[in-house]
Amino acid sequence: MSLTINTNPAAIRASFNLNKNNKNLQASLTRLSSGKRITKPADDAGGLAVSMKLSSSINRTKAAISNIQNSLSFGEVQDGALQAGARIVDRLAELKTLSLDVMKSSADIANYNTEFKALQQQLFQITAETFNGVSLFASTTTAGGAMTFGTNNHTISVFTSDRGAAGSIVSLNKSALMSALTFTSATDATNAATGSGITIAASSAATAIEIGNITVSFFTKALENIATLRAENGATMTRLQFAEDHLRLSSANLEAANSRIMDVDVATESTALAKYNILSQASAAMLAQANMTQNTALMLLG
Repeated sequence: MSLTINTNPAAIRASFNLNKNNKNLQASLTRLSSGKRITKPADDAGGLAVSMKLSSSINRTKAAISNIQNSLSFGEVQDGALQAGARIVDRLAELKTLSLDVMKSSADIANYNTEFKALQQQLFQITAETFNGVSLFASTTTAGGAMTFGTNNHTISVFTSDRGAAGSIVSLNKSALMSALTFTSATDATNAATGSGITIAASSAATAIEIGNITVSFFTKALENIATLRAENGATMTRLQFAEDHLRLSSANLEAANSRIMDVDVATESTALAKYNILSQASAAMLAQANMTQNTALMLLG
């Protein structure tokens, strides 16, 4: 190789290697400090695209889990209200039975009647309860008219998939508690459409049924209806719990798949870091040596 002053091929090659090794060293440091194998699109464009889709799916899955948890909370609060309603109906039946005792005076029956009416008002308040502004129970009427227990459904839809597909909708019944407490007449314990017949849930003492104007059979039927509502609630809750378990498993698998694409292998990258660190130092040392070769030309000229 000829000896020149203007050009130093050895120094140029050493400089190139130094820049390359420094670049690799910086990339390795970035991966280890971020924990990510892909820190920019150029690292793995295809892998980054897949990861973005997986990340979006993970976020949607977590949102669906949150929706299900809120629905479970709704169902739990609803069931608690149904339990309270059942206890009230049971107490109403007890008061009615006590009032039939021939040993009771008219004053005793009047006292029973006072509690009887008050409990009907409390039962009405339960039918109007809400969960975060959403009514726990179906309104007394629907867009199609009055509701009759067992024939009309009023539901809210819960998506149990990250895609929101039609097949993944769970219909959460807004239990028709008022219609479960509405009957044809004071002598017929057949469920009637709300707004007609009689109901044992009164908005005021003035509209409450007198204890002597209703038979015990009404309360038996009302308890059966509430039991049906609780069974429907329990079935939906069970389905939602299974849906939540499925989504949690899916989320875990998606996160594992995304990790295999995006996360850095620390052991492998640490080895690469050590290699590029040594190469970078060696390149710098060799560049210094290559730059010294120009001094030979000065010796020849001197």
